[in-house]
Amino acid sequence: MSAGRLIYVIGPSGAGKDSVLAWLMQHAEPQDRLHLARRSISRPGHEASEAHEALTPQQFAALRDAGAFAMHWSANGLDYGVRHAELAPLREGGTVLVNGSRGWLEQARRRFPELIVAQIVASAEVLAQRLQERGRETPEAIAARLQRARQLALAPHEVDISVVNDTTLDAAGAELLRRIGRLG
Repeated sequence: MSAGRLIYVIGPSGAGKDSVLAWLMQHAEPQDRLHLARRSISRPGHEASEAHEALTPQQFAALRDAGAFAMHWSANGLDYGVRHAELAPLREGGTVLVNGSRGWLEQARRRFPELIVAQIVASAEVLAQRLQERGRETPEAIAARLQRARQLALAPHEVDISVVNDTTLDAAGAELLRRIGRLG
């Protein structure tokens, strides 16, 4: 499909994907040619930890039905999409990072056979602590997220890159940057 690399970043809620990806984009060098795909999400902009295109569920459905997204999925009661234009840097040999969903991984692999899977994980204890500290969910919702994390956990042989984010953001971000640099 392209001369670039498409990296699909997955991991459970609380693993720190948004934080690690933000760190990566702040610390990458221009020659790394990294692009973080902006997602379209069916929630208001003020409720997210990432810059995204906020859409109503009806707007999202209309765009999805019109074929506006290169990839799209639903998770945790929200709809997520990545517009085709967000993958354009692939044509110029760039690396595009997509903050994806473990539940849509098989579809992503079928649609993009060259897909590189990067997994950001944290121990169950760290996940539980981070989810509680966020204060956005009830204890029942946190338990459901932790159960989903266990159900969708991938074995090491199922991913190309795995980063444990149990200590500092600097350590996890530097490890991800190093591992991406090793790809080519």
